[in-house]
Amino acid sequence: MIDRIKAMILGDGAGNGVGAGAEGSDSETDAAEVAAVALLVEAAIMDGDFDADERHVIARLLVERFGFEAADVEDLIATGERAVADSHQLYAFTSVVKQGFDFDQRIELIEMLWEVAYADGELHDFEASLVRRVAGLIHVSDRDNGAARRRVLNRLGASGPAS
Repeated sequence: MIDRIKAMILGDGAGNGVGAGAEGSDSETDAAEVAAVALLVEAAIMDGDFDADERHVIARLLVERFGFEAADVEDLIATGERAVADSHQLYAFTSVVKQGFDFDQRIELIEMLWEVAYADGELHDFEASLVRRVAGLIHVSDRDNGAARRRVLNRLGASGPAS
């Protein structure tokens, strides 16, 4: 399964990357999960420092939220890094997420992105900007985005927005 996911993230050389061939709901969900991995990695590298704390948070989220095997997660994160390095087009990833995830799943992704953004204990302006842009592109309102951010801060034990 991990090889199929990696192929979806990176493409198969024939232009069949994220979202390609997504005909059924399972394929759309798989493609959306793949796009979510890339977005989580994108959030982690936005401040120019993809540190161990951010890697750990992404790995934990992938296991908890998507059920990926812990043994495959680091390889999947590395694949996500390559995909993000090769593509600076947020729209491709967010388009797949918007089609493959229902509203509650999109909110959950926004929470995951905020959790990654706060993983190193500091919110960089680029990270906050990315989460806001992704929220808009996947049709999550500013109000819902703010509520998602507050839930994450509450879970992390923070009292207010850090920057």
